[in-house]
Amino acid sequence: MMPSYFFAHGAPSIVLERNAYTDFIKKFAAGKPKPKAIVLFSAHWEQTSQTVSAVDTYSTIYDFSGFQEELYQITYPAKGERSLSEQIQSLFTQHGIPSVLDEERGLDHGAWAVLQLLYPDADIPVVALSVNRYLSNEQQYQIGKALSELREQDILIIGSGGTVHNLRRLRWQGDGADEWAEAFDNWLQSKLEAWDTAALFNYREEAPYGEAAVPTNEHFIPLLLAMGAGDKNRQAKLLHRSYQLGSLSLSCWEFQ
Repeated sequence: MMPSYFFAHGAPSIVLERNAYTDFIKKFAAGKPKPKAIVLFSAHWEQTSQTVSAVDTYSTIYDFSGFQEELYQITYPAKGERSLSEQIQSLFTQHGIPSVLDEERGLDHGAWAVLQLLYPDADIPVVALSVNRYLSNEQQYQIGKALSELREQDILIIGSGGTVHNLRRLRWQGDGADEWAEAFDNWLQSKLEAWDTAALFNYREEAPYGEAAVPTNEHFIPLLLAMGAGDKNRQAKLLHRSYQLGSLSLSCWEFQ
């Protein structure tokens, strides 16, 4: 069964950077079976209705400003797969989750930045999915769980976001990680490895520095979605964790 994964996507410039995290992502696919398709939840596609992409070929969305000119030359022209989009919508219906298809939207940087590093040839079909910040954390988990059987079809499920993502608390000078960011991520690691959903669903109140680490939840939601897709075996493994600018967490979690 194909594991599901959470990848932090950091800043859009991650695709141009060379650091421990980008080295990790670039090597990630080596020695692993090539997925038949990729289903990806991006923190940067927010909708109040669960939306499933159903495009033929994706355009590239530059949903940022003020970065290097090179970034605006990068494209990721992945193909969609209509039959998979319709299968996902059917699975959502079976689990009582209303959804709609979107035939126009391209890939935002939360999607293409990670995919560019993972599979630079853009030769694997992709279905992008939205996130909804107004649902409960348990509902987020259940959305991921509804798609878990896709893993048996060699389909890779990815949540793309960030566990500590507070742009107002970035530290632009100095090295190393801020203690408060590490404290939150350490708590998170202990609860993920124990598969303690009760604590995780209440992370804002229970985790140290929960509100500082997650001032808004759209970047945290993809972690719960990817975790939900791993509900059958309930095994979580931290594959990488590092930091930029003191507290921007760059992590990858595997859910078997």
